[in-house]
Amino acid sequence: MKERLKSWALILLVASSLVQSYFLIYRLPGSDSVLTSETNYVKTESMGQEKRIENLVFPDKMLIHQGQNKHTVFYPGVAFYDLIFTRLESRSFNSFQRRSIHSADWARIRSENEGMELSFSGGVPVSLLERVMRLTPDSVFQGETINRIWIYIDEKNAKPHALFFSARGDVVYEANQFDMTVEDIRQHVNFGKNAPLYELVDNQYYIPADNLETVQPVVYAGLFTTEQMQRNLFFDPGITRNIQEKDGSQIYTDSKRSLQIKQDQRWMSYTDPSAPGASGSSPIRDVLAAVDFVNQHGGWDASYQLKIRSSNEDRTSVLFQQYYGAYPVLDTPSFRFGTILLEIQQETASVYDRSLLYLKGGEQSSKKVMLPGGETLKKQLEAVAKGKTIRNLTPVYQPELINDGLKLIPEWRVTLGDGSVAEIHAVAITATTSSTPQTQQSQESKK
Repeated sequence: MKERLKSWALILLVASSLVQSYFLIYRLPGSDSVLTSETNYVKTESMGQEKRIENLVFPDKMLIHQGQNKHTVFYPGVAFYDLIFTRLESRSFNSFQRRSIHSADWARIRSENEGMELSFSGGVPVSLLERVMRLTPDSVFQGETINRIWIYIDEKNAKPHALFFSARGDVVYEANQFDMTVEDIRQHVNFGKNAPLYELVDNQYYIPADNLETVQPVVYAGLFTTEQMQRNLFFDPGITRNIQEKDGSQIYTDSKRSLQIKQDQRWMSYTDPSAPGASGSSPIRDVLAAVDFVNQHGGWDASYQLKIRSSNEDRTSVLFQQYYGAYPVLDTPSFRFGTILLEIQQETASVYDRSLLYLKGGEQSSKKVMLPGGETLKKQLEAVAKGKTIRNLTPVYQPELINDGLKLIPEWRVTLGDGSVAEIHAVAITATTSSTPQTQQSQESKK
């Protein structure tokens, strides 16, 4: 009898040991397994915020047309921009009809009629726009890329119109059914009544009628370490080897993937040559995979805007443009910052480039500066254009590293017809200068 009890006790001990071993290896049901395929990446620590695709798709500017050739411009982060865009996200648009871009005199309509125009630089695929706005799927323009949404009132018959412009520049789609009335549109237009006026020049770009007051902040910044990125990007950082390049950069590789660290530029470039080859990539799935990859490997330190740089059956190139307040932060050859770039092949990242610098939140200091407007700006534009056509004018931040912070210097970025760019810098404000309404709105929205 004693021997039988001993045998049962031994069996129970062995079984208990096996069960404990199972849970140690695979954890409890519903949690992640410790065992991870070599083709996957291990998320070892939280380095930044996670975002959804809906947080990354938004207009780079919102134009308010007041009729009588009066316009104003709202940028992301301004209170009225956020209010109008939030309301539009809840509106329904369906029953789309395709029209030629030459079917109307858009310049006349813009100058004579009240309305609002949302500009998406580079364009947004309709399948992504559907995640932000309530667009009923429609085979007429499902595969399109939209770079402008224009909602206006036809003053002759008091009828509202909603137009979606193709990024190709030859087609416009009108929503024959949408739940906005003339009164709804007019209420949104009224938000711009007390904002600074802008002038449309050559039917291409807008300049403020007066100087535009803005701020030049110095924000706290941190620096991701090489060890952090190694742990975040390699399955087993312990087997990586280091290669010293002639230019001073360091390359870490596990024989398949490589991570290049450029300490002088505080920049990293990760490549995975083993990513799947061409066999029919889906641009939308690739974009979603890019968002997931950043969520897992570095995260987001600020507001970013999605831009699809290129897409074909082989790969999708995705750029995330950083914003601070209302303006994008420039990425320049002399100072790499402000963008995250990914090349995606069949939902797998083959290239991942980003700055090792990140914004920690909070400002060390801030001072008011003036972006020129009116006749002063016109003369400066003539000087920098040197006879070339001006295609776009937008306010941006030029970053400058200062000890443990970044100074964000406002300037006008001028895009010329040949693709080249020029800058017009802000100037200091005298004590007697007062704030424009748009600046006050922007500052209130940041609070």
